[in-house]
Amino acid sequence: MWQNFPVNPYLPIPVRVEKVRFESEDRSLKTLWLSLLDEEVRKNFYFRPGQFIELSVPGKGESPFGIASSPREELIKITVNKTGTVTRAIHQLDQGDIVGVRGPFGNYYPIEDLLGANLFIISGGFAFTTLASFTEYVLQDWSDKVKDIDLVYGARTPGMLLYKDLLEEWKGNPRVKLHLTVDREYPGWTGLVGFVPDIVAKVDVDPLNTYCFICGPPIMIRLTIPRLIEKGISKDRIYTSLERRMKCGIGKCGRCNIGLKYVCRDGPIFKVSELEKLPAEY
Repeated sequence: MWQNFPVNPYLPIPVRVEKVRFESEDRSLKTLWLSLLDEEVRKNFYFRPGQFIELSVPGKGESPFGIASSPREELIKITVNKTGTVTRAIHQLDQGDIVGVRGPFGNYYPIEDLLGANLFIISGGFAFTTLASFTEYVLQDWSDKVKDIDLVYGARTPGMLLYKDLLEEWKGNPRVKLHLTVDREYPGWTGLVGFVPDIVAKVDVDPLNTYCFICGPPIMIRLTIPRLIEKGISKDRIYTSLERRMKCGIGKCGRCNIGLKYVCRDGPIFKVSELEKLPAEY
Protein backbone atom coordinates (compact mmCIF):
# COMPACT_ATOMS: atom_id res chain seq x y z
CA MET A 1 0.00 0.00 0.00
CA TRP A 2 1.25 3.45 -0.92
CA GLN A 3 1.02 5.72 2.10
CA ASN A 4 2.30 9.27 2.16
CA PHE A 5 0.08 11.02 4.65
CA PRO A 6 2.19 13.92 5.96
CA VAL A 7 0.54 14.24 9.41
CA ASN A 8 -1.66 12.27 11.81
CA PRO A 9 -3.96 10.17 9.54
CA TYR A 10 -6.85 10.61 11.98
CA LEU A 11 -6.82 14.41 11.75
CA PRO A 12 -8.13 16.29 8.70
CA ILE A 13 -5.74 18.84 7.25
CA PRO A 14 -7.24 22.15 6.08
CA VAL A 15 -7.83 22.78 2.40
CA ARG A 16 -9.42 25.68 0.57
CA VAL A 17 -11.91 25.33 -2.26
CA GLU A 18 -10.27 27.15 -5.16
CA LYS A 19 -12.78 26.42 -7.91
CA VAL A 20 -16.07 24.58 -8.44
CA ARG A 21 -17.91 23.39 -11.53
CA PHE A 22 -21.07 21.40 -12.17
CA GLU A 23 -20.21 18.47 -14.42
CA SER A 24 -23.62 17.06 -15.31
CA GLU A 25 -26.70 18.52 -16.94
CA ASP A 26 -28.84 17.68 -13.91
CA ARG A 27 -26.29 19.36 -11.54
CA SER A 28 -26.01 16.17 -9.47
CA LEU A 29 -22.26 15.97 -10.10
CA LYS A 30 -20.03 18.79 -8.90
CA THR A 31 -16.26 19.05 -9.24
CA LEU A 32 -14.13 20.87 -6.66
CA TRP A 33 -10.47 21.88 -6.89
CA LEU A 34 -8.78 21.99 -3.47
CA SER A 35 -5.49 23.52 -2.29
CA LEU A 36 -3.60 22.50 0.84
CA LEU A 37 -3.17 25.50 3.11
CA ASP A 38 -0.07 24.37 5.02
CA GLU A 39 3.00 24.91 2.84
CA GLU A 40 5.01 22.12 4.51
CA VAL A 41 2.17 19.65 4.11
CA ARG A 42 1.72 20.74 0.51
CA LYS A 43 5.38 20.05 -0.29
CA ASN A 44 5.14 16.53 1.14
CA PHE A 45 1.72 15.58 -0.19
CA TYR A 46 1.84 13.10 -3.05
CA PHE A 47 -0.55 10.51 -4.43
CA ARG A 48 -0.79 7.99 -7.25
CA PRO A 49 -3.74 7.53 -9.62
CA GLY A 50 -6.30 5.22 -8.04
CA GLN A 51 -5.90 6.52 -4.51
CA PHE A 52 -8.59 8.37 -2.58
CA ILE A 53 -9.01 11.02 0.08
CA GLU A 54 -11.54 11.61 2.84
CA LEU A 55 -13.19 15.04 2.62
CA SER A 56 -14.79 16.38 5.80
CA VAL A 57 -17.27 19.21 6.29
CA PRO A 58 -17.45 20.45 9.91
CA GLY A 59 -20.75 19.51 11.54
CA LYS A 60 -21.75 17.21 8.67
CA GLY A 61 -19.17 14.40 8.51
CA GLU A 62 -16.77 13.01 5.93
CA SER A 63 -16.90 10.85 2.82
CA PRO A 64 -14.27 9.18 0.61
CA PHE A 65 -13.62 10.37 -2.94
CA GLY A 66 -11.27 9.13 -5.62
CA ILE A 67 -8.75 11.75 -6.72
CA ALA A 68 -9.53 12.86 -10.27
CA SER A 69 -6.54 15.13 -10.89
CA SER A 70 -3.17 13.99 -12.13
CA PRO A 71 -0.31 13.94 -9.57
CA ARG A 72 1.35 16.55 -11.78
CA GLU A 73 -1.34 19.11 -10.99
CA GLU A 74 -1.10 21.56 -8.10
CA LEU A 75 -4.73 21.28 -7.02
CA ILE A 76 -6.58 18.18 -5.83
CA LYS A 77 -9.65 17.55 -7.97
CA ILE A 78 -12.63 15.51 -6.82
CA THR A 79 -16.13 15.05 -8.21
CA VAL A 80 -19.05 14.61 -5.82
CA ASN A 81 -22.37 12.93 -6.52
CA LYS A 82 -25.13 14.54 -4.42
CA THR A 83 -26.68 11.57 -2.62
CA GLY A 84 -26.74 12.20 1.15
CA THR A 85 -26.09 14.59 4.03
CA VAL A 86 -22.33 14.99 3.54
CA THR A 87 -22.45 15.20 -0.25
CA ARG A 88 -25.28 17.75 -0.11
CA ALA A 89 -23.14 19.86 2.22
CA ILE A 90 -20.19 19.55 -0.17
CA HIS A 91 -22.42 20.69 -3.05
CA GLN A 92 -23.12 23.87 -1.09
CA LEU A 93 -19.40 24.72 -0.87
CA ASP A 94 -18.05 27.53 -2.98
CA GLN A 95 -14.76 29.18 -3.80
CA GLY A 96 -12.90 30.24 -0.65
CA ASP A 97 -14.58 27.80 1.76
CA ILE A 98 -12.32 25.81 4.11
CA VAL A 99 -12.84 22.08 4.68
CA GLY A 100 -10.67 19.15 5.77
CA VAL A 101 -8.90 16.30 3.99
CA ARG A 102 -7.38 13.02 5.16
CA GLY A 103 -5.25 10.91 2.89
CA PRO A 104 -4.16 9.84 0.35
CA PHE A 105 -5.18 6.28 1.15
CA GLY A 106 -5.16 2.93 -0.61
CA ASN A 107 -3.09 1.42 -3.38
CA TYR A 108 -2.94 2.62 -6.98
CA TYR A 109 -2.98 1.57 -10.62
CA PRO A 110 0.29 -0.33 -11.34
CA ILE A 111 1.87 2.12 -13.77
CA GLU A 112 5.35 0.65 -13.38
CA ASP A 113 4.16 -2.72 -14.75
CA LEU A 114 2.92 -1.27 -18.05
CA LEU A 115 6.15 -0.71 -19.98
CA GLY A 116 5.60 -1.51 -23.64
CA ALA A 117 1.96 -2.55 -23.12
CA ASN A 118 -1.34 -1.40 -24.59
CA LEU A 119 -3.90 0.00 -22.15
CA PHE A 120 -7.63 -0.67 -22.25
CA ILE A 121 -9.39 1.79 -19.92
CA ILE A 122 -13.10 1.21 -19.27
CA SER A 123 -15.48 3.31 -17.21
CA GLY A 124 -19.09 4.28 -16.76
CA GLY A 125 -20.72 7.39 -15.37
CA PHE A 126 -19.52 8.98 -12.16
CA ALA A 127 -16.80 6.33 -11.62
CA PHE A 128 -14.54 7.90 -14.24
CA THR A 129 -12.70 9.98 -11.62
CA THR A 130 -9.59 7.92 -10.81
CA LEU A 131 -9.35 6.57 -14.37
CA ALA A 132 -9.31 10.14 -15.66
CA SER A 133 -6.43 10.81 -13.27
CA PHE A 134 -4.70 7.64 -14.48
CA THR A 135 -5.17 8.44 -18.18
CA GLU A 136 -3.93 12.00 -17.84
CA TYR A 137 -0.89 10.92 -15.80
CA VAL A 138 0.03 8.26 -18.36
CA LEU A 139 -0.19 10.82 -21.17
CA GLN A 140 1.87 13.33 -19.20
CA ASP A 141 4.67 11.10 -17.88
CA TRP A 142 4.39 7.66 -19.48
CA SER A 143 3.30 8.22 -23.08
CA ASP A 144 6.70 7.14 -24.41
CA LYS A 145 6.67 4.00 -22.22
CA VAL A 146 3.31 2.50 -23.19
CA LYS A 147 1.75 1.76 -26.57
CA ASP A 148 -1.79 2.60 -27.59
CA ILE A 149 -4.64 3.51 -25.25
CA ASP A 150 -8.21 2.42 -25.95
CA LEU A 151 -10.67 4.22 -23.69
CA VAL A 152 -14.33 3.21 -23.45
CA TYR A 153 -16.41 5.62 -21.40
CA GLY A 154 -20.19 5.67 -21.20
CA ALA A 155 -23.01 7.51 -19.47
CA ARG A 156 -26.80 7.63 -19.60
CA THR A 157 -26.79 10.81 -21.71
CA PRO A 158 -24.11 13.06 -23.23
CA GLY A 159 -24.75 15.61 -20.49
CA MET A 160 -23.69 13.10 -17.84
CA LEU A 161 -20.19 12.53 -19.25
CA LEU A 162 -17.51 13.93 -16.94
CA TYR A 163 -14.53 16.14 -17.81
CA LYS A 164 -15.60 17.14 -21.30
CA ASP A 165 -12.55 19.42 -21.56
CA LEU A 166 -10.22 16.46 -21.05
CA LEU A 167 -12.20 14.29 -23.46
CA GLU A 168 -11.88 16.96 -26.16
CA GLU A 169 -8.15 17.19 -25.51
CA TRP A 170 -7.70 13.42 -25.73
CA LYS A 171 -9.64 13.30 -29.00
CA GLY A 172 -6.75 15.14 -30.60
CA ASN A 173 -4.12 12.79 -29.18
CA PRO A 174 -3.01 10.13 -31.71
CA ARG A 175 -2.12 7.77 -28.86
CA VAL A 176 -5.72 7.62 -27.60
CA LYS A 177 -8.67 5.88 -29.25
CA LEU A 178 -11.80 7.25 -27.59
CA HIS A 179 -14.97 5.16 -27.61
CA LEU A 180 -17.60 7.43 -26.03
CA THR A 181 -21.07 5.98 -25.70
CA VAL A 182 -24.50 6.74 -24.25
CA ASP A 183 -27.12 4.21 -23.22
CA ARG A 184 -29.63 5.10 -25.94
CA GLU A 185 -30.18 7.46 -28.86
CA TYR A 186 -30.09 11.12 -27.85
CA PRO A 187 -30.85 14.25 -29.94
CA GLY A 188 -27.65 15.66 -31.38
CA TRP A 189 -25.44 12.79 -30.23
CA THR A 190 -23.24 11.40 -33.03
CA GLY A 191 -21.09 9.06 -30.95
CA LEU A 192 -21.62 5.42 -30.06
CA VAL A 193 -24.88 4.16 -28.60
CA GLY A 194 -24.97 1.15 -26.28
CA PHE A 195 -24.01 -0.09 -22.85
CA VAL A 196 -20.34 -0.15 -21.95
CA PRO A 197 -19.91 -3.98 -21.88
CA ASP A 198 -21.35 -4.23 -25.40
CA ILE A 199 -19.00 -1.54 -26.69
CA VAL A 200 -16.06 -3.28 -25.00
CA ALA A 201 -16.91 -6.49 -26.85
CA LYS A 202 -16.46 -4.70 -30.18
CA VAL A 203 -13.02 -3.17 -29.48
CA ASP A 204 -10.08 -5.10 -30.95
CA VAL A 205 -7.11 -5.40 -28.60
CA ASP A 206 -4.00 -7.56 -28.41
CA PRO A 207 -4.85 -10.00 -25.60
CA LEU A 208 -1.20 -10.87 -24.95
CA ASN A 209 0.01 -7.30 -24.53
CA THR A 210 -2.93 -5.40 -23.04
CA TYR A 211 -3.68 -4.37 -19.47
CA CYS A 212 -7.30 -3.53 -18.63
CA PHE A 213 -8.57 -1.09 -15.99
CA ILE A 214 -12.26 -0.95 -15.06
CA CYS A 215 -14.16 1.37 -12.75
CA GLY A 216 -17.92 1.85 -12.83
CA PRO A 217 -21.22 0.69 -11.40
CA PRO A 218 -21.03 -2.88 -10.01
CA ILE A 219 -23.34 -4.25 -12.70
CA MET A 220 -21.14 -2.73 -15.42
CA ILE A 221 -18.02 -4.29 -13.91
CA ARG A 222 -19.66 -7.72 -13.56
CA LEU A 223 -20.78 -7.69 -17.20
CA THR A 224 -17.53 -6.29 -18.59
CA ILE A 225 -15.04 -8.70 -17.02
CA PRO A 226 -16.38 -11.77 -18.92
CA ARG A 227 -16.15 -9.81 -22.20
CA LEU A 228 -12.46 -9.21 -21.55
CA ILE A 229 -11.81 -12.82 -20.60
CA GLU A 230 -13.54 -13.92 -23.82
CA LYS A 231 -10.96 -11.85 -25.71
CA GLY A 232 -8.21 -13.98 -24.16
CA ILE A 233 -6.96 -11.38 -21.69
CA SER A 234 -5.44 -12.88 -18.56
CA LYS A 235 -7.20 -12.27 -15.24
CA ASP A 236 -3.82 -11.07 -13.95
CA ARG A 237 -4.00 -8.20 -16.47
CA ILE A 238 -7.52 -7.03 -15.59
CA TYR A 239 -7.76 -4.53 -12.73
CA THR A 240 -10.85 -3.05 -11.14
CA SER A 241 -11.57 -0.69 -8.28
CA LEU A 242 -13.78 -1.44 -5.28
CA GLU A 243 -13.74 2.18 -4.14
CA ARG A 244 -17.49 2.17 -3.48
CA ARG A 245 -16.87 0.14 -0.32
CA MET A 246 -14.69 2.80 1.33
CA LYS A 247 -15.50 4.23 4.74
CA CYS A 248 -12.83 5.27 7.28
CA GLY A 249 -9.84 4.85 4.96
CA ILE A 250 -7.43 3.26 7.45
CA GLY A 251 -8.88 -0.18 8.21
CA LYS A 252 -10.30 0.64 11.65
CA CYS A 253 -14.06 0.65 11.20
CA GLY A 254 -14.21 -2.75 9.46
CA ARG A 255 -16.97 -1.72 7.06
CA CYS A 256 -14.93 -2.34 3.93
CA ASN A 257 -13.63 -5.81 4.71
CA ILE A 258 -14.21 -8.67 2.28
CA GLY A 259 -13.03 -11.90 3.81
CA LEU A 260 -9.53 -11.19 5.10
CA LYS A 261 -9.05 -8.10 2.94
CA TYR A 262 -9.68 -4.49 3.88
CA VAL A 263 -10.47 -2.59 0.72
CA CYS A 264 -9.09 0.69 2.10
CA ARG A 265 -5.73 -0.88 2.99
CA ASP A 266 -5.32 -3.76 0.51
CA GLY A 267 -7.15 -1.95 -2.31
CA PRO A 268 -9.13 -0.32 -3.71
CA ILE A 269 -7.39 -1.63 -6.85
CA PHE A 270 -7.50 -5.41 -7.30
CA LYS A 271 -6.67 -7.85 -10.07
CA VAL A 272 -9.57 -10.06 -11.12
CA SER A 273 -7.40 -13.05 -10.22
CA GLU A 274 -7.23 -11.68 -6.65
CA LEU A 275 -10.98 -11.07 -6.46
CA GLU A 276 -11.71 -14.68 -7.36
CA LYS A 277 -10.15 -15.70 -4.05
CA LEU A 278 -12.49 -13.43 -2.06
CA PRO A 279 -16.11 -14.01 -1.00
CA ALA A 280 -18.57 -13.11 -3.73
CA GLU A 281 -19.99 -10.19 -1.70
CA TYR A 282 -17.76 -7.68 -3.49
